[in-house]
Amino acid sequence: MGVSGVNTATYWPSQPAGGSVPAQQEEGERLAAALREGQDSQPSLSEMMKEAQQRAEERERIFKLTKNPARYGDAPIMAYSRLARARTLGEVDAASGYARRQIARLRAAKGSDSENADRIQAAINQLQKAVNRAGRKKRELTQEKTTAARQAKLEKEKRTREAKRQRHELRRRQAQRMIRESGYLREAEIDNRIQGQLAASKLELRNQMQELSAATQTSLETAIQGYAESSSPAAPAPEVSVEA
Repeated sequence: MGVSGVNTATYWPSQPAGGSVPAQQEEGERLAAALREGQDSQPSLSEMMKEAQQRAEERERIFKLTKNPARYGDAPIMAYSRLARARTLGEVDAASGYARRQIARLRAAKGSDSENADRIQAAINQLQKAVNRAGRKKRELTQEKTTAARQAKLEKEKRTREAKRQRHELRRRQAQRMIRESGYLREAEIDNRIQGQLAASKLELRNQMQELSAATQTSLETAIQGYAESSSPAAPAPEVSVEA
């Protein structure tokens, strides 16, 4: 049976002239090598995350070296301690003067330490209260002195009952004042602890935000890199001619 009607060239294709297949293969290899070189030059995800963490730790270390926010709350405590120990008008004036000087110092520090502006302002508020309370103590000491003088006069005049009443009134006022001044000192100490906790919470939150921002940026860069790799044209497959 004859098969002369079948064109054998359709089953056994001939090689194209001019060496087109080797040239296309060489071009594809060059593109693939270029893609591999670009991938090798990009830092890995773990390397980028490690670098971001190191930057955050360096910023925190610099912050701890340059700032000492724990000391801002000491001034109000010292002012109230001096005010509580004051027994004369001159000592009250000295305590008030100390508070005023600390207010001026902290206002200057607030302009150069914006990171702790809230804590500095809280200390200034407490010192301003100390100045106002020093004025109140001066009035109370003056009243107590007047009461003591009246009591002495009544005792001299043998008016025992009235002198006793004045003595009780003087002791009551002094006791109330000492209780109130002790409360002032506790108030300053509690406010200092609260401000310290707030400062620590803000620092922790800022560090977390920095870490989140760095991780997000790293993830975004990784996604962009992956998208670029997936959308890059693949090396063209060598064409095989099937022409007779």
